[in-house]
Amino acid sequence: MNKKIRFFQSIHFKIALVFILLLLVTVEIIGAYFVKSLEQQNIDTFKTSVTVDPYIQEKLASDLVRTDTTTANSDIKGTISQADITNSAEIQVVDAKGTIRANSNINDQSGVGQKSASTNVKAVLYNGQQYEGYSYNQGSGSIYTKIIPVKNPNSTGDGSSVTGAIVITANMDSVYDNINKIVRIFWIASAVAAMLGTLISIVISRAITRPIDEMKKQAIRMARGDYSGQVRIYGQDELGQLAVAVNNLSVRVEEAQEASEAERRRLDSVLAHMTDGVIATDRRGNVIIINEMALDFLNTKNEDVIGVSILRLLHIDSDYTLRDLLENQQELLLDFTAQSDHELILRADFSLIQRETGFISGLVAVLHDVTEQQKNERERREFVSNVSHELRTPLTSMRSYIEALNDGAWQDPTIAPQFLKVTQEETDRMIRMINDLLALSRMDSGTSKLELETVNLNEFFNYVLDRFDMMLKTDNERAGETQPLPQPNGKKKQYKIRREITKRDLWVEIDQDKFMQVIDNIMNNAIKYSPDGGTITARLLETHNHVILSITDQGLGIPRQDINKVFDRFYRVDKARSRKQGGTGLGLAISKEVVESLGGRIWVDSREGRGSTFYISLPYEPLATGGDWDEA
Repeated sequence: MNKKIRFFQSIHFKIALVFILLLLVTVEIIGAYFVKSLEQQNIDTFKTSVTVDPYIQEKLASDLVRTDTTTANSDIKGTISQADITNSAEIQVVDAKGTIRANSNINDQSGVGQKSASTNVKAVLYNGQQYEGYSYNQGSGSIYTKIIPVKNPNSTGDGSSVTGAIVITANMDSVYDNINKIVRIFWIASAVAAMLGTLISIVISRAITRPIDEMKKQAIRMARGDYSGQVRIYGQDELGQLAVAVNNLSVRVEEAQEASEAERRRLDSVLAHMTDGVIATDRRGNVIIINEMALDFLNTKNEDVIGVSILRLLHIDSDYTLRDLLENQQELLLDFTAQSDHELILRADFSLIQRETGFISGLVAVLHDVTEQQKNERERREFVSNVSHELRTPLTSMRSYIEALNDGAWQDPTIAPQFLKVTQEETDRMIRMINDLLALSRMDSGTSKLELETVNLNEFFNYVLDRFDMMLKTDNERAGETQPLPQPNGKKKQYKIRREITKRDLWVEIDQDKFMQVIDNIMNNAIKYSPDGGTITARLLETHNHVILSITDQGLGIPRQDINKVFDRFYRVDKARSRKQGGTGLGLAISKEVVESLGGRIWVDSREGRGSTFYISLPYEPLATGGDWDEA
């Protein structure tokens, strides 16, 4: 904000005031010296004029020692009347006894013949030294007194040589009147000089301050972001050079501002489109910049974090200090799952903001979402652990039976076949597991190719279900043989398949072998976990752009906390029962990969104790009717 400057605070007034004061001080000093010198010169001139010729002094000295007093007084009076002295001066002649012998003032002859009352006269008569003095009389004004001792020229130099004294009294008013006239002239001249000096100082100060004022206005415009103006150049002096420099500075600042603005927009664009969160702090560790991705990670707003300590923002203030981050920019893994509505793990990388001098002015933290990486790493570790465990279990079982056979059980005709059968079943189980792992590995690496063909899904689904009906019928007819799904009491599990399939032909593009494996996996699970005599419901229907295939069992269901995990690899809700029935824990994971590779989706809806329903949704486009594609 441009605050208005008062006139008495402006540099214009100050420069004018300085010029005026300098002029007045100079004039006063010179005037005082001049007046004092003139006064002293006038006084000296006046004093020089107030004197008595030596010839007259000698004549008076001769007259004062004469014995004929009357004649001597007459001669003395005649002598002082001949003295060449200012008209205003009065001369008295006093003899050695202090008696006034003559007075030049014809109007004041009363004191002649009387003793002089002046102590100064007595002192001169006594010591023979000339006296000068000044006095002021209310009626007479300023009086100058000069007492000249008169000495006998024939004396030998002792004290008796003083024969009298000449007392000269002169009025000095004329001298001081002249001095006062000169002083008045000086003051008038000083006043005129002051006025002229004021005008000149105002003109000069205006000439100096005008370009300064324009430069000030240009600086204010630059501060507001307006660089279009230019300072007028009045001359080639220092102020002119300063004006040129200000104009050049305006151009440079505008260019720098445009470059800085472009850099700022580029930085804002980079920060806004970064997939990583970026936080910048000042040297005290308080947040000054944060991008949108970091705000999304931290589930907060920009106005809530600016000025907040980065330690508190990242919830690491209890474990680290700002000095720890400045001295050791180590990588930190931060778990923000509790602060968000989903699993979130961030990796924080710190770096210093340093000047060329080495001064640390802040800190930059880059937040990278490593949730998926950590999840994949965790799943990899779990996968390796599960594979190791799943392979170790049948291998341990096989080793036990083989050791028993090796120890002689092979000779027992009753036990040996059972042991070999168990060994063969565990071998088949490992082969199935390895085949499933290879299938998953090919799907993960993208090397598994789909043999797509357009299939009537109604007929295909009925064909798969017919296979399970036939398996159940065949198993019931083969009395005495070991069933694939025996019950604890040795009986075969009984089930019934109910079909709710649309009559409309649904032609869908699928890989028959892989999609059959998907349905087999879901049906096998439905049979495994359904109660004996239960009903498995198979449905197929058409929506707007999809076909929905579902299989519902009447089993124990899936707990709510396990629903999102049933398609994970090696995940089993009931691990003991699944291993007992020969499951690998990979069927649903393979089914999910196959369905998604066909552009579909698979999910489950289940309530614990009320069974489960697995849904498969595939993209579907109805075939156009007419021509060779008439509907049957």
